[in-house]
Amino acid sequence: MKNRVFLLLIFLIFNGCIGASSKGIFGTGVSIAFDPRSIGTQIDDSVMHKNLSTRLMLRDKSYLLSVNSSVLDGRIFLKGKVNNPEEKLQITKLAWETKGTRSVKNDIKIKENFNFKQSAKDLLITSQLRAALIFNKQIKATNYQIDTYKKKIFIYGISLTAKERKEVINEAKEILDVEDVIASIVLVEDLRIQKN
Repeated sequence: MKNRVFLLLIFLIFNGCIGASSKGIFGTGVSIAFDPRSIGTQIDDSVMHKNLSTRLMLRDKSYLLSVNSSVLDGRIFLKGKVNNPEEKLQITKLAWETKGTRSVKNDIKIKENFNFKQSAKDLLITSQLRAALIFNKQIKATNYQIDTYKKKIFIYGISLTAKERKEVINEAKEILDVEDVIASIVLVEDLRIQKN
């Protein structure tokens, strides 16, 4: 009888918390009542989000307003605007270094006046590298995000092996008009993957 009363009490407490706000209890933007994730996964995501937000703020307080992050099932989504590609690369590294990260989707834009000619060249370089990675059978192209800024290629992602990482960088260096390749490629063995 005591067990039933205890379970009923827990049910009522948690039931009262569900849907308490439009952002949900854990700030993910998804109401817990409709969130398919387990409570444990929601808590893990919340901890990852708070950890990343704190580390971003410690690096530069302006990121508090200029960079938005969210975490869903260990996947980090970044958006906002920064002053240069190096900042974007540093933010991506911080995201990957967050314990429990499964993937990082970086949609951060670089603040600058629009230059059509430069943007077209950068887009062409990015497209050429994307095609080269897709056609190279030694590379899993979906594991990489590519940004080109003023003929500099920035590559973010995960390689299965050191050989694959080297192959990705070599493909980037072979693209015509590329001035520099800056890679932030993590090896799978270096990730802190939590096993269930």
